[in-house]
Amino acid sequence: MRISIGLPIRVSGVSSDFVLDWARRADEAGFASLVGLDRVVSRAMEPLVVLAAAAGVTRRITLMTSILLAPTRETTLLARQVASLDALSGGRLSLGIGIGVRESDYVATGFDFHRRGRREEEQLETLRRLWRGAPLGEGIGPIGPAPARLGGPEVLLGGYVPAIARRIARWGDGFMAPGGGEPAAMVALWAQILEAWAAEGRTGRPRWVGATYYALGPNAAEAAAGYINANYAFDPALAARRLATLPKGGNEVLRAIEAQAALGVDEMILRPVTADWAMLDELAEIAATRGA
Repeated sequence: MRISIGLPIRVSGVSSDFVLDWARRADEAGFASLVGLDRVVSRAMEPLVVLAAAAGVTRRITLMTSILLAPTRETTLLARQVASLDALSGGRLSLGIGIGVRESDYVATGFDFHRRGRREEEQLETLRRLWRGAPLGEGIGPIGPAPARLGGPEVLLGGYVPAIARRIARWGDGFMAPGGGEPAAMVALWAQILEAWAAEGRTGRPRWVGATYYALGPNAAEAAAGYINANYAFDPALAARRLATLPKGGNEVLRAIEAQAALGVDEMILRPVTADWAMLDELAEIAATRGA
C-alpha cells in the first residue's frame, strides 16, 4: 500500500514558504502523493493553487486533492484549472472530489446544498467531455488546454452514500474515503463499487484511497484535540468521531496504516494536525519501516 501525506494548509499560521518546503521534502522523502484539502468557509489556502505551486518545486510526487468540493465551483473554470494543472505537472494530478457536508460552503458560493449530489454528476459528465476536447455545446469551441492524459487526470470520488458506487463506475477511476468511515461499512460500500464497476462494463479495477488525520510527537493528543475541535466545531458529534479514530503517536499511526492495508486499500493519506517537521520526518520513518 502506498503512503501519502497531506499539506498543512489548514493549520493556523502556516506560511507559504513552509508549505512549499513541505512539498519539496515530501517529494524527497518518497511519499506517493502530496494532498490538499478543500474548504470554502475557512482560512485555508486554495488547494489547486497550492498544488500548482508545489508542481514547480517537485518532480516525482503525485499531486492530489482530497477532497475538492466540485459542486461549489463553476464547472468550465474547474475544467480549465484541472487540465492546466495536469499539463503543467506532467500528468501528476489525481483529482479527488466530493460534495462535502457543510451547508455554509454552498451558501457562500451560491449553489444549492440540497442539490449537490446531482450537480456533481452533471459536472462529471461535462468535465470528461471537455477533457476529451469535445465542445461544450453547439457553436461553442473547446474549453481549456489538453490535459496530459486524454480524458483528463485520474478522478477519485469521495463519499459514503450508495450513489457513489454508480458515479465511480460511470465517470471515475476509483474511490476516495475522506476518513472516519466504519471499516465494515467501507467494505460493504467497496463491494457495491466493484459490482457497479462490472455492471458498467469497466475493465481492470478501481483504486481505493483511504485517509485519516494523524498526530505525532510528545504532545500528539493535545495537538489532535486542538485541530479537530477548531475545524469541526460546526458538528460536535462528528468532531468526537474524528478525534476518537485519529491515531496519536507512532504505534497508533502504524496500526492505522496496517488496518487500512488489511481492508484492501491501495493508498492511504495521512493528514497532519500541526505544521511541524517532526510530523513529516517521523511519518517518513514509519512508512520506511513497512517498505511503503
